[in-house]
Amino acid sequence: MIAPNLRDPRVSRVYETAPVGGPEQPDYANAVLIGLSDSEPLELLALAHRAEQLWSRTREIHWGPRTLDVDILDVEGVLSDDPVITLPHPRASQRSFVVVPWLEIEPDAVLADSTRLADLTDVVADVSHAEIIHPRKDVELVIPR
Repeated sequence: MIAPNLRDPRVSRVYETAPVGGPEQPDYANAVLIGLSDSEPLELLALAHRAEQLWSRTREIHWGPRTLDVDILDVEGVLSDDPVITLPHPRASQRSFVVVPWLEIEPDAVLADSTRLADLTDVVADVSHAEIIHPRKDVELVIPR
């Protein structure tokens, strides 16, 4: 198991979105997972990178196609401008593919910088060509217990 110290996990439905930036590539499947952990942010990032490695993730083209992309969006109460892990994620509150699934599983979510996701109706409502988001009915993420 990649994250044996993850407690009370909740996972959103999987949403499909067009990629934002980078070269032409297929649509992405996006989801948000939240849970409790005693791990430090850099430990969580190392776990995320391990998950990506297990899916044969390579980092060849910035914003290019990838088999899996795991981002640490927020660690409750932690603000960090470290270039290795910036918290909260610098674009988390600007992307409907983050905000919509997150609100699905945590309607009262607040980022460490005090941004209330429920107040981001402009982000949720902004479905520009790069931000069209819709749930996938044929895919479900299941958290092993």
